[in-house]
Amino acid sequence: MSDAPAIDWTNPSKKPAPDPGPDPEPGPLYAVRKAVHPQRIDGPFRRFKWLVMLITLGIYYITPWIRWDRGPFAPDQAVLVDLANRRFYMFGVEIWPHEFYFVAGMLIMAGIGLFLVTSAVGRAWCGYSCPQTVWTDVFQHVDRFVDGDRNARMRLDAAPWGPAKIARRGFKWTIYLVISFWTGGAWIMYFADAPTLTVDFWTGQAAMVAYVTVAILTATTFILGGFLREQVCIYMCPWPRIQTAMLDEKSLIVTYKDWRGEQRGSVKKAAKNPERYGDCIDCNQCVAVCPTGVDIREGAQIGCITCGLCIDACDRVMAEVGRPRGLIDYATLEDCEHEAAGGNVRSIWKTLFRPRTLIYFSIWGAIGAALLFALGVRTHTELTVEHDRNPPFMLMSNGDVRNAFTVRIRNMESRPRDMKLEIGGLPDGLMWTDDTARADAARSIIRAVPADATQPVRVYVIAPSDTVTQNFTFTVTSQDEQSEQDAAEVRFESPEN
Repeated sequence: MSDAPAIDWTNPSKKPAPDPGPDPEPGPLYAVRKAVHPQRIDGPFRRFKWLVMLITLGIYYITPWIRWDRGPFAPDQAVLVDLANRRFYMFGVEIWPHEFYFVAGMLIMAGIGLFLVTSAVGRAWCGYSCPQTVWTDVFQHVDRFVDGDRNARMRLDAAPWGPAKIARRGFKWTIYLVISFWTGGAWIMYFADAPTLTVDFWTGQAAMVAYVTVAILTATTFILGGFLREQVCIYMCPWPRIQTAMLDEKSLIVTYKDWRGEQRGSVKKAAKNPERYGDCIDCNQCVAVCPTGVDIREGAQIGCITCGLCIDACDRVMAEVGRPRGLIDYATLEDCEHEAAGGNVRSIWKTLFRPRTLIYFSIWGAIGAALLFALGVRTHTELTVEHDRNPPFMLMSNGDVRNAFTVRIRNMESRPRDMKLEIGGLPDGLMWTDDTARADAARSIIRAVPADATQPVRVYVIAPSDTVTQNFTFTVTSQDEQSEQDAAEVRFESPEN
């Protein structure tokens, strides 16, 4: 085939387009990281970040050490994931394996809660409560404590390696490592009694999985919070990309009001020509304080975690130059259009309480109410029964028919209780167990069930020879002041159909 330019035969006189040449080389898929050194700032949003950080870290580190009295037969740790016994304890609530729907419901509530927060106030989760954000914030404060504020850190980064820089880096990374180790150590405390595990851990008696888990979490916290930081949010985390589908023009996000700020110019330039320049004096303070290093004046971008620190910085600058606050602010795109056109901005309550957020909140509240209802009406006594399949029945020497069942009596109280098991229906039917004689067969038996345990009982039910196949019930009743009861319907098999 010829490489000559193709001729347009619908218009032969038209000259063919010149050959554009080979395709350009694709650009890099990954940008080289530029170190971010946030500048210290004070303001309402920074103080709110301090508050959230103290609360979240306090909950994480302190919760395993809170005690909760459940009696002498149950663990006294307030929050405990007891994998060995397949239990989950949270203060006065105990979740058994067959009640996993409570955990699933809480996870669904957490997901819908994220949808609700995102639709209302944008990426507030990322800006304040995300573990990556919280621990990155901690490490950035360590940077400021060891190396100084932004300019000092930038000079130290640019300086050649020497004894002073090595000493500073070693000291700072040691603090990183201590925080990371403490973080990994706190995590394993949720899976065993915290005081006991602490002693076992430091005396070398803990299980190997405890040491491996602490090592992995120490390394990930050290690397992700100490070095990768904003790269986790921009490149690794899928949540920013999911959140963009939940935002609309009515969602509150951190916004630069370009119609008010442009054209940018210094205070002196604006004083000479006030009609030409806007309120933005191009001081770059909004960029300097940003923990991810983005310029909010370039519009919405995936690196912005809507923490609001740029608002604090901009408001302070506006106060210093005598201009109204709010050049950078939490605002909806819809309100920005109204404000740019000279219209009124809606109140914060009308912005938050709109159909979309109310629907999310209603779903979230309905699931929470359903879980609370299920938690309130559940009993601490349960019964399950399994019929032997082979053989389904046995004929005794006197012609009576015997069926065998495996009955499991579950005592979900943190104390041992006596349970009465009885037959309902099946006239003339009697039962006995492996540890009782057939001569002692009766319509009911009493078993002592240990605290917080399930006791299997092998039960034999016998009926006269003329008994036909029919349904009957096993009923268990706790022999205490609660008198909790549960029943299971089963089938008595007989050759008489």
